[in-house]
Amino acid sequence: MSTGRPPSRRGALTPTLIVVALVVVGFIFFANVWTDVLWYRQLGYIEVFLTENLSRIAIFAAGFAIMFAAVFFAIRIAYHARPVYAPDSDIRDNLNRYQAQLEPVRRVVMVGLPVLFGLFAGSAAASQWQKVLLFFNQEGFGQQDPEFGLDISFYLMVLPFLGFVTGFLISVVVIAGIAGILTHYLYGSIRLMERGIFTSRAAQIHIAVAGAAFLVLLGVNFWLDRYSAVQSNAGKWAGALYTDVNAVIPTKAILAVAAVLVAILFVVAAIIGRWRLPVIGTAMLVITSILAGGVYPWVIQQFQVRPSEETLEKEYIQRNIDNTRRAYGLDAIQVSRYDATNTASTGALAPDAQTTANIRLLDPNLISDAFAQLEQYRPYYRFPESLNVDRYEVDGQIQDTVIAVRELNPTNVATNQQGWLNQHVVYTHGYGVVAAKGNKFTVDGKPEFLQSGIPSTGVLGDDTTYEPRIYFGEYSPDYSIVGAPDGAPPREQDRPSGEGETQYTFEGNGGPNVGTFFNRVLYAIKFQSSDLLLSDGVNPESQILYDRNPRERVEKVAPYLTVDGNAYPAVVDGRVKWIVDGYTTSQYYPYSQQEQLSDATADSQTTSGRTVALPNSTVNYIRNSVKATVDAYDGSVTLYAWDDQDPLLKAWQKVFPTSLKPYTEMSGAVMSHVRYPEDLFKVQRQLLGEYHVTNPSTFYQTKDVWSVPNDPTVDSSAEVKQPPFYMSLQMPDQEKPAFQLTSSFIPQIVNGNARNVLYGFLAADSDAGNQAGVKAEGYGKLRLLQIPPEIQVPGPGQAQNKFNSDPTVSQALNLLRQGASDVLNGNLLTLPVGGGILYVQPVYLKSTGETSYPTLQRVLVAFGDKVGFAPTLDEALKQLFGGDSGAAAGDSDNNGQAPADPAAPPAPGGADAKAELKAALDEANAAIQAGQAALASGDFAAYGEAQKRISAALQKAVDAEAKIPAPAATPSPAPAAEATQPSPSPSPSPGS
Repeated sequence: MSTGRPPSRRGALTPTLIVVALVVVGFIFFANVWTDVLWYRQLGYIEVFLTENLSRIAIFAAGFAIMFAAVFFAIRIAYHARPVYAPDSDIRDNLNRYQAQLEPVRRVVMVGLPVLFGLFAGSAAASQWQKVLLFFNQEGFGQQDPEFGLDISFYLMVLPFLGFVTGFLISVVVIAGIAGILTHYLYGSIRLMERGIFTSRAAQIHIAVAGAAFLVLLGVNFWLDRYSAVQSNAGKWAGALYTDVNAVIPTKAILAVAAVLVAILFVVAAIIGRWRLPVIGTAMLVITSILAGGVYPWVIQQFQVRPSEETLEKEYIQRNIDNTRRAYGLDAIQVSRYDATNTASTGALAPDAQTTANIRLLDPNLISDAFAQLEQYRPYYRFPESLNVDRYEVDGQIQDTVIAVRELNPTNVATNQQGWLNQHVVYTHGYGVVAAKGNKFTVDGKPEFLQSGIPSTGVLGDDTTYEPRIYFGEYSPDYSIVGAPDGAPPREQDRPSGEGETQYTFEGNGGPNVGTFFNRVLYAIKFQSSDLLLSDGVNPESQILYDRNPRERVEKVAPYLTVDGNAYPAVVDGRVKWIVDGYTTSQYYPYSQQEQLSDATADSQTTSGRTVALPNSTVNYIRNSVKATVDAYDGSVTLYAWDDQDPLLKAWQKVFPTSLKPYTEMSGAVMSHVRYPEDLFKVQRQLLGEYHVTNPSTFYQTKDVWSVPNDPTVDSSAEVKQPPFYMSLQMPDQEKPAFQLTSSFIPQIVNGNARNVLYGFLAADSDAGNQAGVKAEGYGKLRLLQIPPEIQVPGPGQAQNKFNSDPTVSQALNLLRQGASDVLNGNLLTLPVGGGILYVQPVYLKSTGETSYPTLQRVLVAFGDKVGFAPTLDEALKQLFGGDSGAAAGDSDNNGQAPADPAAPPAPGGADAKAELKAALDEANAAIQAGQAALASGDFAAYGEAQKRISAALQKAVDAEAKIPAPAATPSPAPAAEATQPSPSPSPSPGS
C-alpha cells in the first residue's frame, strides 16, 4: 500500500499558497501603479511619471548591481580560495561544524546575501534620483564662489552627486570587504593561532585590494570635503571661515594625498607579501587625521582667531552676507531711511488718499463664520477657516477683496444620508465664489459682498460668464464618480433653487475613466471599496476624480518643487482657478545661511492650522520659480516657468521638457491675480532680521538685529510671529498704490523679551500687471523702510497695549460685551502713511449661539501716542488727526448711519421704531431656527415656509430701521484720548 501520495499533496499546497499570495500582492502593486499611470496620462503629465520612475528604476538597478556584484564576487572569490586542508585544532573543529551546517544552504546564502544587500543599496540610491538628474542636466549660474572660483552650479548640482557616489562606493567596499573576510575566516583562509593570525596568500590579496579601494575612496572624500567647507554651518556664520580656509582646507588636501599613498602601500604589500609598511602607513594616516583634521584647526581657532576674531573673520563674514542675500533674493532690496513722525497733524493723510481709501477692514481670519451664515445656504457647503485677500477691478478701480469658494462638505448631511452613493456620486462638488470688499462693510457690520448668492451673481460674473462649480478644492472628498452618457438623468446634487435642489452631470475631462470593468477593479482595490465595483452609480462614461487638493496636484506633477502653504482662488478666463506658488530650493549654496522652512514660515496662521505649514526641511537657496494654476472645475494643472532665469528651474526643464510653459503664455486675467508668495516672504523677512546689515563689523557685533513681532491679537503667552498682510499700499517712493505683502520689524527678541518699538517695515510689490505674458516691471521688488533707532515709534505690541489700556476704549468694549457677546480683535495692520506709522484694527462682535457670526462694530486706530475709536475707520481717522485726516476712508459712506451710543438717551420719536426693529429681528431669528430644523429633518415643505417667514420678517426690519432717526454727527476732538463714546452693537441680524 502506497504511503507517498498524501504527503505529496500536502507538499504541493504550500508552494501553491505562496504563488497565490505573490499573485495577489503583485496585482495590488500593479493596481496602484497603473492607476497612477491613468491619473498622469489623463492630466497630461505622463512624462513626469515616466521620467521620475524610470530614473528611480535605473538608479535602483545600478545601485543593486554594484552592491550585488561586489558582495557576490567577494564571497565567491573567498570561497574558491579556501585551503584544501588545514591543521586540526579546536577552532578548526568549530569551523567544520559551521561549514557542515551551512553547506545545505550555501548556494542560497551566497546569492541571497548579495541580493539582500543589493536591495537595500538600490533603494537608498533610488531615493537620490533628483541629485542624479540635476548632475546630468546641470545649468550654470554665471557666478563664482569666493574661495575656489568655481561656478555656483558645481555646489548645487555636481558636488552633491559626487558626494552621493563616493559615499555609496565606500559603503559597497566596506560591506563587500567584510563579507569576503568573514568567508575567508569561515573556510580557514584566516585563522587565529597562538602565535598570531594566519592569513593565506589569497586572503592577503583580498584584504589588500579592499583596503586600497577604501583608502582611495577615502582620499576622494577628503578632497571633496575641501569644497564642502564653503557649505559648512558648523561655525558662527555659514561658509568657510578663517580656520577653515587656513587650516581645514589645506589639511584635507594633505589627508587626501596621504590616503592615496597608503592605498599604494597596500597594493605593494599584496605583491611582495610584506605588511609592515601599509600597517605603519595606516597608523600614520589615523594620527595625521587626528592632528591635522582636529587638533591643528582647534589650535588655530583658539590661539589665533579667537583673540582677533572680528579682524580675521571680517572677510568671511562679508562673504556670508553677500551670498546669503543673493541666495534668498535679498541682494536687490531697496532700503530707505524713514524719519517717521509721532505727531498726528491735521490733514496728514492727504498725500496718502488712495492708500487710506483702500485700508482693509475685513479680517479674512475672522469673517469665515459670517460668510458661512450669510452665504452657505446648505449644510453640505462650507467655507475655509481662513479666507484669502486678492484684488479685482470694480468700476474701473482696483478693489481689495476678501474671497472664498463655497466648497463641498458632504460629511455634514444627515446621518441616514451618508451612504457610499451620496458620499461619492451625489455630493460631488461645491458651488460658486463669494467675495466681499476689503475696505467696506454694511451699516450693521456685515461684509459688503461683490459676489454672492446661488445662482452666483455679482461684479465677478454669473453662471453665464464663469463656471461656478468647484470639483477641485482644499476640502473636496477623497474621490467622486462623475459623468454619464448623453441623455442619462443627472445624479449629482448641484445647487439649491426656487423649485428645490437641482441636479447636474459633470461635462469636463477631470479624471481617469472608470467605466470599464478592468478599471473599476483597479480603483476598487486602490480605494478599498467594493461599492465602487458593484454600484449602479458607475456607468460606462464615469470618471473618477481624486487627488483633488490644488497643492497636492501641483506637488505630484512637479515633484522637484516645494509648494507654498496657501493656494488661493481667482475668477479668471471664465473659470475658477486656484493659483499655487512653487519654489526651487537647495541647501548647498556656498556661504549662505541655512534656514529651516517649518520654523521660518511659522506664525499665528500656521500654528492655528489656518494655513499649511511647510515641511521640516533645511534650505539656503530659494526661488519662486513656478506659478501654477489648477482649474476648480476639471482639475487641469498648468505650470508656468515664472523665474525663467533660475538655473535650478532651467535644469529641471531639461529633465521635464514638456511640463512647463513660459510665463509669456499666461493670460492677462491670470497675471492680474498673481501675487508675491507668502512663504517666500516669510523666509526673506526672517533672514532680514540679521541680513539687513551689510557692514561686516556691525554684523559681527550683532548691535542691530531685528525680530518679527509676535502677533499681538493672540494669547501673549503663545509667542508666535505676526503673519504678513496683503494690502493695497503706496510706499513713499511709489507714484501710486500697488498690491503689496507687508511685515514689520522690532528689536531682537531675547528670551521672549524685546523693546516693542518699530525698527523696519518691509513691503513686497505683488502687482504683476494685467497684460498677457508681460510681468510688470515693479513686481517682486522688496522695499525696506528703516526707522532710525532714536525715533521711538510704537511697535505692534505697544499699539495693541494702547488699545487695551485706553479708558475710553475699555469702557466701550465692556458695553459691547454686555449680553454674553464676545469682542474679537481683528488683524492689526501697519501702514507707513501720514509721514509716520498708522495702526488700524477692526473690532468685531460675536454673540453666543451656534448660528452667530462676527460683525464689524468698531475700528481702532493709533498714530504715535494717540488713539482713535469709532464705528467707522473714517470717523476714527478724523478723531486721530484733529477732525480732518485729509483723506476719506473706504467706509466713509457709513458715517452717521451706525446705531446710537449705548450711553446716550434714545432719539426722540425713535423708541417705537426700535421696538419694531427688535421684534422683526426676533421673528426672523425664530424663522431661521425653524428652517434649519426642517432642513435637518428633510422636511423641505416646512423649510420653504420658513424661508417665506424670514423674507417677511426682514422686510419688517427694513421698514422699522428706516423710521429710526440718524444721530447727528459727533465732533471729533483733536486729542485721541478725548474720543467720543462709541455707539453700541446693532441689534442682532438674522442668524446672529
